[in-house]
Amino acid sequence: MAASSSSKTVVYAAFFGNLLVALTKFGAAWWTGSSAMLSEAIHSVVDTSNQLLLLYGMHRAAKPPDRRHPLGHGRELYFWSFIVALLMFTLGAGVTFYEGVSHIANPAAIVDAKVSYIVLACSAVFEGATWLIALRAFSKARGSLGYFEALLRSKDPPTFIVLFEDTAALLGLFIAFIGTLAAEWFAMPVLDGVASIGISLVLAVTALALARESKGLLIGEPASPRISDGILEIARKLSGIERTHVVFTVHLAPDQIVVALSLEFSDSLTTPEIEEKVTALERGIRQAFPDVIAIFVKPQTLGTYQSARLRQREPAV
Repeated sequence: MAASSSSKTVVYAAFFGNLLVALTKFGAAWWTGSSAMLSEAIHSVVDTSNQLLLLYGMHRAAKPPDRRHPLGHGRELYFWSFIVALLMFTLGAGVTFYEGVSHIANPAAIVDAKVSYIVLACSAVFEGATWLIALRAFSKARGSLGYFEALLRSKDPPTFIVLFEDTAALLGLFIAFIGTLAAEWFAMPVLDGVASIGISLVLAVTALALARESKGLLIGEPASPRISDGILEIARKLSGIERTHVVFTVHLAPDQIVVALSLEFSDSLTTPEIEEKVTALERGIRQAFPDVIAIFVKPQTLGTYQSARLRQREPAV
């Protein structure tokens, strides 16, 4: 399974919440003529589309391995997460920025601003509820790590993407409220357009942050030190293994890890005995870390391992 049930719960909650909010905002934007409200409606539509893409990515990532994809389809989740970040930047930030500039060039007074305030307040309740769900899921996954460190180490895009989106949504609602209030208070409709540009900047910054993290996961990030150290500890406990080295660990999905080990076996071991050690090692690793889906073992001496590492560090000619 490529995505935890808690991640799916977070995405489903965000999808239905954003869908209701988007419909309400479009109605309010049509009624009041508010540029900031229309930008917020576009924002919610983009968020709703993003949740659909994340759900599709989860579905694709859960497909079993086949002949063309022997390690499964786990990275589909990371690919679609990157697409989500691109959509947030192009559609979300781009369209709301255009709407803000258009309203500044041709300002129009907001009609019945009370409707905007009511819709913004209701939207804040919906967004706040999904934000709390996402925060609880992220807090549970981060353990003892700080929030920033947990974000950098997270291998589960749906959870932190929804958390980022909902944070940006709450900031956008606040900006829309300030813009609407200022436009009405000072009788300056142009401030409504300025609020739209502010919302677009929030979306742009959020999208760039998500794109950066999703890109790292798509390229390939290692498993946590706890898992790497645990794998080495299991290998060291087996008799007949003189030295152990983790060549690499890489996440294909939140709970799909590939491991490559360099092991130096005792010279007294026969080939069948080495095979038995490798089988026992694989069994021990899978029992301790069920997320490990593939283990590659390369028997080599310490000198050979060190030479290979040095060649990896040499600059390309």
